[in-house]
Amino acid sequence: MHLLDAIILGFIQGLTEFLPISSSGHLVIFQNLLGFAEPQLLMDVTLHVGTLLAVVVYFRKDISSLLGEFLGFIGIHRTRLEVDKANNRQGLILWILVACIPTGLIGYFFKDPLESLFGSVSVVGGMLIVTGLIIGSTYFIPPKYTSRGKIGLVIALLIGTSQGLAIIPGISRSGVTIACGLLCGLNRELAGRFSFLIAVPAIIGALLLQLQEQPLHGVHFFPLLTGFACSAIVGFLCLKILMTMVKKGQLAYFAPYCLAAGAFALIVL
Repeated sequence: MHLLDAIILGFIQGLTEFLPISSSGHLVIFQNLLGFAEPQLLMDVTLHVGTLLAVVVYFRKDISSLLGEFLGFIGIHRTRLEVDKANNRQGLILWILVACIPTGLIGYFFKDPLESLFGSVSVVGGMLIVTGLIIGSTYFIPPKYTSRGKIGLVIALLIGTSQGLAIIPGISRSGVTIACGLLCGLNRELAGRFSFLIAVPAIIGALLLQLQEQPLHGVHFFPLLTGFACSAIVGFLCLKILMTMVKKGQLAYFAPYCLAAGAFALIVL
């Protein structure tokens, strides 16, 4: 693989993994439009690890405190405020685990039939339009409705299910999970945080399945490092942009692009 290919792949991965415009859908479109070869598995895994690193770095405080709580590294003597914070962290850990159940079940049982849709540009176009409609619907949610500060069982299962359905190419994982949280009444920051915190085990699980099913093929070290760096840096910047827009109630701003990209895929390709 050439260095320029690694840079382009890293940029596309970082740009589309977190912005609600579907990384899988854009991969299919670019492959059909430019005749771009699908990356080798080792490069594909490296790019995903780069975007995973972006999530871990951006949410490092959340992840550190959650891991600390999960592993029992919290002090014995706590003030009432510290107890309340610990209870909130424990609740968040529980709902992250709950959300992973439908995601994992969908990924395990329906991965092959859903990923077979990658060969259909029309499916990608249609699903991009669906993504546009879903995130566009958040424009009509009254700000006072998105005030819920706790997740709960039903909401965790719904968001986890929406994440699992994002295996379908053209469905944006970040877009549908954040929109689902907002439609369930979660406040904007919590909806965004929860969406990306549940992405960490989901990305790790998908990578493990991918590595189990396919052998790794060699790629030169420098293109791997370049692709990794591009996906991590671009992914971090895009994640920062998206979280800022979510907090401001601007998720729906991405809807016109998704609708246009879907129409382009259906009409032109």
